[in-house]
Amino acid sequence: MRLGDARFELELDEQSALDVLSALAGGVDLAPGGAVPDDGDPRIFRAVHGFLFTCGPDHIRHPEPVAAMDGTLFPLHGSLSGNGAVITGRRVDEAGQSVEARIKVTLADGGVAEIQRLWHFDAASAAFTLEDTVQNIGASPFPPMMMYHMNVGARLFDDATGFSSASFPDGRIGWRFGDGEGAVVCSPAEADDDGKAHVSLGPIGGAGGGRLDVWFDADAMPHLQMWRNEAGHCSVIGIEPASHPLEKRDQLEAGGLMPVLHPGDARHFRLGFRFV
Repeated sequence: MRLGDARFELELDEQSALDVLSALAGGVDLAPGGAVPDDGDPRIFRAVHGFLFTCGPDHIRHPEPVAAMDGTLFPLHGSLSGNGAVITGRRVDEAGQSVEARIKVTLADGGVAEIQRLWHFDAASAAFTLEDTVQNIGASPFPPMMMYHMNVGARLFDDATGFSSASFPDGRIGWRFGDGEGAVVCSPAEADDDGKAHVSLGPIGGAGGGRLDVWFDADAMPHLQMWRNEAGHCSVIGIEPASHPLEKRDQLEAGGLMPVLHPGDARHFRLGFRFV
């Protein structure tokens, strides 16, 4: 399923949570394709090659043991990827386009969640907005954890490319942040007056010198994580708004940073982006 127009067009993946496969900015695909690591998990094989995939809703980052369940691990990046989306509505008019979907997820610990997902494309600005409502439809509480990976192929970058954000100590970092072939950094998300945190990537020489502007709801996702991998065949960076800091699950639990979602309750997550 495609959403957008010739300025900026997304290919949405109905087989995996309505995440984004290709992201064509003026005809240039920003997605990394095969230039990403293969962790051997077939659920995320399609998603990780694309422009955006979603960690959660029960776990983010790498597998860790499920408490009180011997031998069971939270799957890589959580339980959402690889679950098909049921389209529940679609609208196209002069103002823009939108598509709504429902994704039911059986969590690693046996709980059940449902994500109500809404994509919207604004025709005037060529900007996309993604809104997710995560609801606990099971019988037991769980801590909702969400992180959105916006992966961009570093083949498109040159020495002028960098990231700008008030969330960085000096306001800007080069795209080759960290040392060596890869790095992961996580900063508190600095919000503006309307509660949005912003980060921009550019100029992207391989995409006509344009810029990717991203914003997200800093209340639900108070952390901006950045990822870079240039090891072996990899050539990718990730912009990753996250609900939790860069710590292991047991550390988050010990620090009281994992409030739970009780049966019937819901939490909302929102982000947007455009290419200019």
